[in-house]
Amino acid sequence: MANFSGTWKMKSSENFDELLKALGVNAMLRKVAGAAASKPHVEIKQSGDHFYIKTSTTVRTTEINFIIGEEFNEETVDGRKCKSLATWETENKIYCNQTLLSGNGPKTFWSRELKGDELILIFGADDVVCTRIYIRAQ
Repeated sequence: MANFSGTWKMKSSENFDELLKALGVNAMLRKVAGAAASKPHVEIKQSGDHFYIKTSTTVRTTEINFIIGEEFNEETVDGRKCKSLATWETENKIYCNQTLLSGNGPKTFWSRELKGDELILIFGADDVVCTRIYIRAQ
């Protein structure tokens, strides 16, 4: 089983603005979110199937605490409340399906995968996918 624990800094990001558009975020908020999310600081603590992930930006800090295979409360990238279920897709990849608690919106998910020294985070909203690649911070 992969060990995701560590501090991560973003190396690259593709399609973040397109993802926010797919989620219905207006242009002004997308601009603010894009700037704030350009240098996120990610801290992951893992003990077996138990994960704690803290993502900090200049505008917002999110924390999730979950166990693989158990439903948990979370917020989508655009801040809507959802129930999430993370599962091991492979020994190096977690896939998480999100279900909105109220209202309508695109089908959202995220995945995190370790590939060598990189952490690949994918956010999806229907057919729009945002890929963010992180490297371990020293």
